[in-house]
Amino acid sequence: MTAFDLTPPTAAQRDTLVAGLSDEERRVLLQHGTEAPFCGVFLDNKTDGVYTCRLCGLPLFRSSAKFDSGTGWPSFFQPVDEAHVGRIHDRSYGMVRTEIVCARCQSHLGHVFPDGPPPTGERHCLNSVSLAFTPNGEALPDPLQRGGAEAQPAG
Repeated sequence: MTAFDLTPPTAAQRDTLVAGLSDEERRVLLQHGTEAPFCGVFLDNKTDGVYTCRLCGLPLFRSSAKFDSGTGWPSFFQPVDEAHVGRIHDRSYGMVRTEIVCARCQSHLGHVFPDGPPPTGERHCLNSVSLAFTPNGEALPDPLQRGGAEAQPAG
């Protein structure tokens, strides 16, 4: 069981969070878009820390689970907590795949594929604009001001 509050943001909270997004972040997070490969700010990030949802701040992936998939998008073999990442069957663009979303705010993150490394065999392929990054030892973002686990340092 996660220590984080997975209650969705209220409509007013969501409006405030969305107001702070760039056009590209809105397109990807809210309209299920995909950023171009090999251009995301986190693709080559090697710093130890935690990747969080860009919209609501929920911790999603640790740098220790990141690997170079060669696909052009940041890739991870497992989330911080399975409860933090929702899965949706996606048949868009004539493909059959599994979309991954933030379990708290339902923002689009990317897709998960069954071709990753051990121990999970999964490749969570993410859009950099869907993420924020907190280096180990620094306070995790808490844009919903919930305190508790949200106010703890990354790591």
